[in-house]
Amino acid sequence: MSVSQPSLTLQAVAAAKSRAWLEPLLGLSTGVLGGAVQSKILSAPTSHSILLGGIFGLAFSLFFARRATTPGAGLIWGLGSALLLWFVMPAGIDLLLRRSASMAMLNDAQARFPQLVAYLVCLGMPAGVVLGIRGGLRTKEGQPQFRWGRAVVAGGLAGTIGGLVFSGWEYAGGYLPLLEGLPDFQSQTSAVILHFLVALLIGSIFGILFQRDVRGYGSSMGWGLGFGIFLWFFGPLTVFPFVGRQPLDWSAEQGTALFGSLVGYIIYGFILGTIYAFLDRIWVRLFIQSDPLNREPEGLGLHFLRSIEWGALAGLVGGLVSIPVMAATGILPKIAGLDSSFGGISGLVIHLLVSVGIGMTYGLLFRNEAPSIGLGVPWGFLFGVIWWYVGPLTLLPLILTGVCDWRASAAAALLPSLIGHLIYGGATAFTFLLLERRYKRWLLLDPRIAAREQRRLRPIGTPAPALWFFALGLGVLLPILLG
Repeated sequence: MSVSQPSLTLQAVAAAKSRAWLEPLLGLSTGVLGGAVQSKILSAPTSHSILLGGIFGLAFSLFFARRATTPGAGLIWGLGSALLLWFVMPAGIDLLLRRSASMAMLNDAQARFPQLVAYLVCLGMPAGVVLGIRGGLRTKEGQPQFRWGRAVVAGGLAGTIGGLVFSGWEYAGGYLPLLEGLPDFQSQTSAVILHFLVALLIGSIFGILFQRDVRGYGSSMGWGLGFGIFLWFFGPLTVFPFVGRQPLDWSAEQGTALFGSLVGYIIYGFILGTIYAFLDRIWVRLFIQSDPLNREPEGLGLHFLRSIEWGALAGLVGGLVSIPVMAATGILPKIAGLDSSFGGISGLVIHLLVSVGIGMTYGLLFRNEAPSIGLGVPWGFLFGVIWWYVGPLTLLPLILTGVCDWRASAAAALLPSLIGHLIYGGATAFTFLLLERRYKRWLLLDPRIAAREQRRLRPIGTPAPALWFFALGLGVLLPILLG
């Protein structure tokens, strides 16, 4: 036995070294193929596009292959890397260093919008998914068990329920955002049926991709936001015109024309992620966690009340911190378009009441989501971006006029309030985490509770940083570019 053990160890090391070349080879080949497709669509020089794609795929495999442990994680890391590539390309560096007027920089960025779509669809997505599949096969040990039934059933049901939000619009004479980019349908019934099929497919894919990455309501909502943004690039801008036998148009003008569907996909992704987290938690409680030793240290009602209390206080602080920005940009007197008469003290009181209510939702969704303040504040920024799309762009116009105003011009007019929502989200998250950490100090004195809390922590290497960069970057950038 002592003689054969070293030989087995040497064989394992040799096998690991031989497999170490597989990720760079997969990344290089996927990047080259993506670059070739990109050159054909953009009518760019083939050699330049192939070289760029090969360099991207090789660099991605060297820096992020170990972090792409699932197809979903690989997709998010790939999309984040593709967005970073768009920022740091020579033209992007020139935009950052140029001292010209902001309008000229905006025009240059809009002219490079086709490259942004190409990098995301042709480079980031395929490289991330391919290496994510490879990573999932490589790192099975230590990973939670993947369950196909749980992913497809919970994801498909969540997608279908999320599709109900838009189903009534077709009968009311509106449009279905999830089908934007497809040719017009002769029958409303066929449009609604296809709408629900697309929603079911999107939900099932979401469950398959992100089952191992979703750890709570808040993170699932964030994953839904990022997935919705990507689906807008992949669906209405790419796949749907191809299905309808129409030429691909990746220009900023086409993006502006489809901006309403972008907001629709973001709202749908937010709803999908939240419902999926709820259904997934029910699945886990019913079929996986049946051990009575895993009970919470406090009842569900007390847990709910604490989350509401901390969230309300955190939302109040966030509302107070965001007041100067709201007032300086002229948003506070209007309360994001409610009525110009709500000025002075009345507008301030309404703003704080709304801030408290939104803070309560943060407490319910993001409790136990971040292990530290540094990792929690980005979730707050993401929360603020989501509420900017849900509030001023959707709910407020719907309450006032009965119609959502998803035009790019409306989003551009509300950009100052986006800054206030970002500040509000960050301040709310910071305050909530301070309250949560203070409460947890005495809980961690129990070894059983400390071990459970350690298992809840998001491990190093998860795609959360890539999600923050991708979702926050495009969530803020797209209204600027297309508005």
